[in-house]
Amino acid sequence: QVQFVESGGGLVQPGGSLRLSCAASGSMFSIEAMGWYRQAPGKQRELVARIGAGGRTNYADSVKGRFTISRDNAEKSVYLQMNSLKPEDTAVYYCNTFVIDITTIRSWGQGTQVTVSS
Repeated sequence: QVQFVESGGGLVQPGGSLRLSCAASGSMFSIEAMGWYRQAPGKQRELVARIGAGGRTNYADSVKGRFTISRDNAEKSVYLQMNSLKPEDTAVYYCNTFVIDITTIRSWGQGTQVTVSS
């Protein structure tokens, strides 16, 4: 079973930046589309960004132009560079394989907390 370990979260002021990292296990990583998801208090988990096996990316409208997803297949890692952070970006961030229906994902890592506050 593929496992994911997220890191890099923290407390940052509005307008600041953070870079999240995700280390994945599993031999199929290089051919899997990957996604970063987030869950804010009282809200459903949502897809923030995704990256295909070939590097094609797609972003939620709320983060477009501010976040950048990337991957290193040799390191089995996925990254999320977050710039111009806003208080509404506060959430626990998770990485996982990309799926259209999030409810079908059965296993999640522990996530990493991002708090944007002055």
